[in-house]
Amino acid sequence: QVQLVESGGGLVQPGGSLRLFCVASGSIFSIKVMGWYRQAPGKQRELVATSTTGGSTSTADSVKGRFTISRDNVNTIHLQMNSLKPEDTAVYYCHAMDGRNHNYWGQGTQVTVSS
Repeated sequence: QVQLVESGGGLVQPGGSLRLFCVASGSIFSIKVMGWYRQAPGKQRELVATSTTGGSTSTADSVKGRFTISRDNVNTIHLQMNSLKPEDTAVYYCHAMDGRNHNYWGQGTQVTVSS
């Protein structure tokens, strides 16, 4: 089992920046991929960015060039979000998948971009 805890969300003006953190606990050495998803009101949850234990990263086209995912160590990732737009407003969820393709989710952290 893996537990995920996010932090770092909040309210920011358009053009501003936020950094989200996710810390995993439990069977952390079983984790193969960690990443971020987001869900805006009335919309489906969508992939934002992922980071594998092998060092590969991927970022959704909608945030490419503005968001950067980084892995600090085996159980911690963060998402640097720059040039935020109102359409980035959503609940952001940390996600992890282990070697058996079990998926784990954090409780989510709200990001609101508004003037």
